[in-house]
Amino acid sequence: MADKRKFYIDGAWVDPAEARDLEVIDPTTEEPFAVISVGGQADTDRAVAAAKAAQPGWAATPPAERLAFAERLLEIYKRRNDDVAEAMTCEMGAPTDMSKGDQAESGSFHIETFINSFRDFEFIRPLGDHAPTSMVAWEPVGVVALITPWNWPMNQVTLKVIPAILAGNSVVLKPSEIAPISSMVFAEMIHEAGLPKGVFNLVNGDGAGVGTQLSTHPDVDMVSFTGSTRAGIAITKAAADTLKKVALELGGKGANVVFADADDKAVMRGTRHVFYNSGQSCNAPTRMLVERSFYEQAIETAKRVAEETTVGSAHEPGRHIGPVVSKQQWEKIQGLIQTGIDEGARLVAGGPGLPEGVNRGYFVRPTVFADVTPDMTIFRQEIFGPVLSITPFDSEEEAVELANDTIYGLTNYVQTQDGARRNRLARQLKAGMIETNGVGRGRGSAFGGVKASGRAREGGVWGLEEFMDSKQISGWDKNA
Repeated sequence: MADKRKFYIDGAWVDPAEARDLEVIDPTTEEPFAVISVGGQADTDRAVAAAKAAQPGWAATPPAERLAFAERLLEIYKRRNDDVAEAMTCEMGAPTDMSKGDQAESGSFHIETFINSFRDFEFIRPLGDHAPTSMVAWEPVGVVALITPWNWPMNQVTLKVIPAILAGNSVVLKPSEIAPISSMVFAEMIHEAGLPKGVFNLVNGDGAGVGTQLSTHPDVDMVSFTGSTRAGIAITKAAADTLKKVALELGGKGANVVFADADDKAVMRGTRHVFYNSGQSCNAPTRMLVERSFYEQAIETAKRVAEETTVGSAHEPGRHIGPVVSKQQWEKIQGLIQTGIDEGARLVAGGPGLPEGVNRGYFVRPTVFADVTPDMTIFRQEIFGPVLSITPFDSEEEAVELANDTIYGLTNYVQTQDGARRNRLARQLKAGMIETNGVGRGRGSAFGGVKASGRAREGGVWGLEEFMDSKQISGWDKNA
C-alpha cells in the first residue's frame, strides 16, 4: 500500500507540504495502527489546482469513456474488497464479517448502480412537446470537494466520487481523519483504473483545517458533505462567501411507528437495526413509537434482543457488534445514557459502562430505554450508539405528531398490516425516506432527508444530477 503519510494529487502519491502526523486508532484495542499526515493550506491549494486544470479535459471526454473507467474500477474494487474491509475493521471497528459483506460491498453496489444509471442518462433532453426547440442540458458543476464521514466510509466515498466523476467533474476528497485508510486504498484503485491525472485527488486532514479550506476555496465550485448537522451548518456558512453549491447529508433521529397489528418480527427487526454498526448509522430507527395495547410486549422483545446481542472484537468473525469509533464518541454515548437515567426514562437493558468481561476498547452495552417522553434528551438528540428509546402512543394522529416532533427528517419507518394506514403515514411523516414493514429502498433510490438532516439526494439518477447544473437552451436545431 502507498505510504500512509502521502497524499494522492495529480495522479501521484506526493509528500505533504505542511506535514503534521496524526495517529489512527484501532477502536478495538485503543492502540494506533497507522500514522497519516494532516494537510495544510498549501496541500489543499495544490490539490484544487490539479483538479481545476484537469476538469475541462475530463468534462470534454465522451460519456462512454467515463463509463468505461467506472467499469474498470468496479472490477478492481471487487478484487480488492477484502483490503478495503480490513482497513475499515481497523479504522472504525466494523467486525470482520460485517466489514467484508456490508461495509466494503456497499462500495461495489453503488459503483454498479451508478454504472447502470449512467448508461441511460440523457445529457440533453427536450423540455416538452409544447416547446420543440427548448432543451435542458445537464453539465458538470466543475471542481467538487467531497468530505466524507467515518461511520460508513466506502458507502459515502462511492456515493460521492463515482457520480461526481461520471458527471464530468474533477474532485478533491477529504475523508474523515478518524477513518482515512480505506480511502487511501480506494485512491490506489482509482490510479490502477487509469483515471487521467488531476481528476481525482485525496488530501487527508481535519474539518477545521482542510475541510474549511475546501469549503472556502474560490476555485472549488461545490462541496458535498456527509456528517453531523453542526458541521453541515458550519460548512454552509463557510461556503456562502463564494456562493458554492452545497449538498448536505446529515444526522437523523428516525421514528419507527409500530402498531399493534405489526408483523411478529417488526420489533425485533427494528431493534436489531438500531444496534447494527454499533448504532453508528444516521438512518437508524432509534425512536420506537409503539401503540399502547402492544407496548409492554414490544418492550420485552426489545429487551430480549438487546440481551442476545453480543459485543466483541472487530477482528473476530461472527455476528456480534464491534466498538464505536473513538474514545470521544464512547464518552458522548455514555453521557447520554446517564442523562436518560437521570431524566427518568426506564432502563430496560444495557446501561453505562463497558460490557461484562471487557476491559479495553470503545465498546458500548446494547441499551434500551422505555417510557421515554418528548421532553427527554434521548428523545431529541442523535446518540449515534446502540441505544433505543421506546415511547407509547394511543392514536394514529398522536403517532404522527410524535414522529414529526424532531428537528431531523432522514428516515422514518412504519409497521402495520393495514395498507391504507401505511400509505397515509408514508405521506404524513416528515422525512426524505419512508420504509414500511421491513421493505428496504429499491436499487437506484435516492438517499437523503429534509430539515436538519440536510437535503442531499445520493444514489441513482438523482445522485448523478446532484453533481450537475441544468442549462436551459432555446432555439435548438434538432437537424444540426
